[in-house]
Amino acid sequence: MRSTFRLAVAAVALLAATATATPAVAAPGAGTPLQSAVAQTPGTAWTVDPVTGRTTVTLDDTVTEQQATRLRDGLRGANVDVRREPGRLRTLLAGGDAIYGSTSRCSLGANARRGTTYYLITAGHCTNSSANWWTNSARTIAIGVRTASSFPTNDYGLVRYTSTLSHPSAVNTYPGLLQLYGTGSAYVGQAVCRSGATTGVRCGTVTALNATVNYAEGTVTGLIRTNICAEPGDSGGPLYTSGGIILGILSGGTGNCTTGGTTYYQPIGEILAAYGLTIP
Repeated sequence: MRSTFRLAVAAVALLAATATATPAVAAPGAGTPLQSAVAQTPGTAWTVDPVTGRTTVTLDDTVTEQQATRLRDGLRGANVDVRREPGRLRTLLAGGDAIYGSTSRCSLGANARRGTTYYLITAGHCTNSSANWWTNSARTIAIGVRTASSFPTNDYGLVRYTSTLSHPSAVNTYPGLLQLYGTGSAYVGQAVCRSGATTGVRCGTVTALNATVNYAEGTVTGLIRTNICAEPGDSGGPLYTSGGIILGILSGGTGNCTTGGTTYYQPIGEILAAYGLTIP
C-alpha cells in the first residue's frame, strides 16, 4: 500500500545553493602525516588494503623524483608503501561526484547511454535549476547540457555529455571507485549504501517502497525509503549495494548526518525505461 510522507518545508529536496555549499567529505586520515604529504602533491593517490590495513601511495608520471623522495622521507616509518604507476591521473566523473549548475550543486547518480550518446542521471529538482553543468565550483570544466528533466511527480533528469570527460560506470566511494555491474529493484530490509558529494558514503537499510513525498514544490511518488542520512548537495547521488548494483538516485529526505535522518530515492529502473537508457 502506498504511504504518504509529509516533509517539513525546511527539509525538502537536498539541493545545495552554491553560496552555501558544503565541501565533500574529507579523505580518511585528514590531519595525519600521510594526508598532509599526499595532499600537497598532485599526481598522487592512496588506498588501504582491507585485509592487511597497509596503505599504498601511488605516484603518476607527473611526480618528479625530487617530489617522490620528499614523500618517501615524509612517510618513513608510517607503515606506507610508495610506488610508481605509469600514466597520468585524470578526472573521472562517477556516481556520487559533485556536479555544479548555474546556481546550485548536486551529485551525479549514474552514467548511462542511449546507443553511443552518453548522459549522466541526477535528480530532476537539480536539472530543473540549470541547463548547463560543470565539474567544479568555478564552472571552468564543462560536463554538458540538460536534455530532460522531470519534477515533481518524478524526480530525475538527464545531462548529455558534451565534453571529453571520462564517465565510468562506477560509484565514488571516497576514496576509490566501486564498479557498477547492473541495476536492481530494492526490497524492504535490504542492506544499501548511498554516495554523495557532501557527506560521502553512508549505509543503512531499505525501510519502505512506493513512498509518496509531498515536497513544498510538489509531490513525488513511487520512491524507495531508507534510514540513511543525507544533507544538501547529496541530491541525485546513487543508492547501491556492496556488490555494485544500483537501485536508485537520491530525491530528498529529513534530518542530517549528525543526528540521523530518512531519505527517499527514485528507482533507477523507472528512469532508464522513461528515456530508453542502459547503464554502460
